[in-house]
Amino acid sequence: MDPIEAVVLGVVQGLTEFFPVSSSGHLAMFQALFGGRERGDLLFEVAVHVATLVAIVFFYRFRIRALATGVFLGDREAIGYTGKLVLATLPSIAVGTWARSWIGTRFSDPLFVAGALIMTGLIVFSSRWTLPRATLESPGWGAALLIGLAQALAILPGISRSGSTVAIALALGIAPRASAEFSFLLGIIAISGAAVLMIPSLQEADAGALLSLGIGGVAALVSGVLAIWLFVRMLDRALFHYWAWYCWAVGGAFLAWALA
Repeated sequence: MDPIEAVVLGVVQGLTEFFPVSSSGHLAMFQALFGGRERGDLLFEVAVHVATLVAIVFFYRFRIRALATGVFLGDREAIGYTGKLVLATLPSIAVGTWARSWIGTRFSDPLFVAGALIMTGLIVFSSRWTLPRATLESPGWGAALLIGLAQALAILPGISRSGSTVAIALALGIAPRASAEFSFLLGIIAISGAAVLMIPSLQEADAGALLSLGIGGVAALVSGVLAIWLFVRMLDRALFHYWAWYCWAVGGAFLAWALA
C-alpha cells in the first residue's frame, strides 16, 4: 500500500467511523466494487481502528479522566454512568458471539448492505422530530440497555453505530451532546473489541508496511477528531438528520448497481 492510498483509506475510516453513514457498509461496498480484501489489509484495518479509538479518547479525555477518578474515589454518579456503559455493551457481545458467522456473510450480500444503508437513513432522519424534545442530561438504566441494543444492531454492515445509538438516545429524550457523549464513550469498547477480533487473522508486518500503517493511522486519527467535532456541532444545530440524504443516495446507488 503506497502512502497516498494509506492517507485516503485512513481519512475514509476516520470519517465514516463517526459520521452516521456506517464504516462497515462502506467497507462492504468497496469490497464489492473493487474486489475482496487482502490479508495484508487486515493489519491496516487494525491500525486505523486503534487510531479512531485514540480519537475518541482525545476528544473526551476530560470526561474519561473525570469518570476514572470518580470510580476510583467511589463517586456514585461516576460508578453508575460507567455501569451503564458496561450494560450497553452486553447486547453487542451476545450478538457478536452467537451470530458472528451469519453477520460475516452479510458483508458479501450487496442487496443487504444497500438496504441497511437506506434503513440507516430512516433511523437518522427520525432525529428531525425527536431532537427538539431531547433534554435529559444522562441516560437511565433502561435507556442505556436500549442504546446498547441499537449498537448491537449496528454490527450489521450498513447500519451506522453512531447514527443508530444517537438516534435512539434522542428518541428516549436524552439531550444531543449527552447522546453523542454516551455513544462515543460506548464506542471505545466497541472499537476496541473490533480491533481485538481482527488480531488472530493478521500476518506479520514487514518493515515496508509500517510506514503505511503510521500514515494511515495518523490520517484516521486527525480525520476522526474532526468528524467527532463536526458530528457534535451538527447535533447542536439540529442538522443531524441531513445525513439521511447521504445514506439514501449512496444506498440507492449501490442497490441499483447490485440489481444491475
